[in-house]
Amino acid sequence: MSIRELSKEIAIVVKRIKPSVVTISTEIPHPLLFFGYEPVRGYGSGFIIAPGYVVTNAHVVHSASRVSVIFSDGYISEARVIASDPHRDLALLRTAEHGVPIKLGDSNKLEVGEIVLAVGSPLGLLENSVTMGVVSAVGRTITSQNVILEDVIQTDAAINPGNSGGPLVNLEGEAVGVTTAIIPFAQGIGFAIPINTVKRFIEMINRYGKPLRAWIGVYVAPLNPTMAALYNLPVSEGLLVVKVIPGFPAHASGIVEGDIIVSANGKPVKRTSELKEVIEDSIDEGYVELEVIRGKRKYITRVSIVVE
Repeated sequence: MSIRELSKEIAIVVKRIKPSVVTISTEIPHPLLFFGYEPVRGYGSGFIIAPGYVVTNAHVVHSASRVSVIFSDGYISEARVIASDPHRDLALLRTAEHGVPIKLGDSNKLEVGEIVLAVGSPLGLLENSVTMGVVSAVGRTITSQNVILEDVIQTDAAINPGNSGGPLVNLEGEAVGVTTAIIPFAQGIGFAIPINTVKRFIEMINRYGKPLRAWIGVYVAPLNPTMAALYNLPVSEGLLVVKVIPGFPAHASGIVEGDIIVSANGKPVKRTSELKEVIEDSIDEGYVELEVIRGKRKYITRVSIVVE
């Protein structure tokens, strides 16, 4: 495909997804110097996943007393925050059945080097903007002042605060992520929450009525052959435990930093999302069985699940 053909293909994709991307307008009460409050207006982006339902970042609507959705044709509708999960930085809004839902892709199929588009409304401008980049990495864990996001997509597509909450789109016009500008110092680096995380977020709401957080108190990173060779690890696939939270079940069961989790409930785990899915699917049981490697020793331990 020539550069000209590629540019035309991108233009066609952008035109097709434009009716699915919305601007989120918020009013946040701000205390005056002496008495009372005045609303401070903020803006972000979002996208329609089903008639009347919009996904955006949790930090976009945090503390908002009023939320409105502005569709691509200028139509404005009040919105209600159905669910907000700061741990995933995701929020689900209920609004008017207007616009066109975007097709959701499969973020597990994303490959490093794949071209992606970040679509949103920068600086509160109502006309959508598009930036292009490639997938720089997958499975990243990023830390900001108030939140740790696991298994995120890294891209060099420019993402500014106004684009936050908009879709990261592949060249098939599918949403593969939700862009987030929650890391203000990440110059030239963009991050997006995988669309499969959004699907699990919606699934938890449908199953339990709210986005429960089920976890065992560890942060992990996917292993790869380079990391395994560098640190002389006994396996090249699995999840390396990089942090254990004191007082949580993983710590109580004896898991320590440097351990490698290779399976959960008998299922091999190579991605952070795979471990999280097994833990979430085990909420009703209340525990998960992990196969752990420490040095040359392999053992199985049962770890309780904390639900928040």
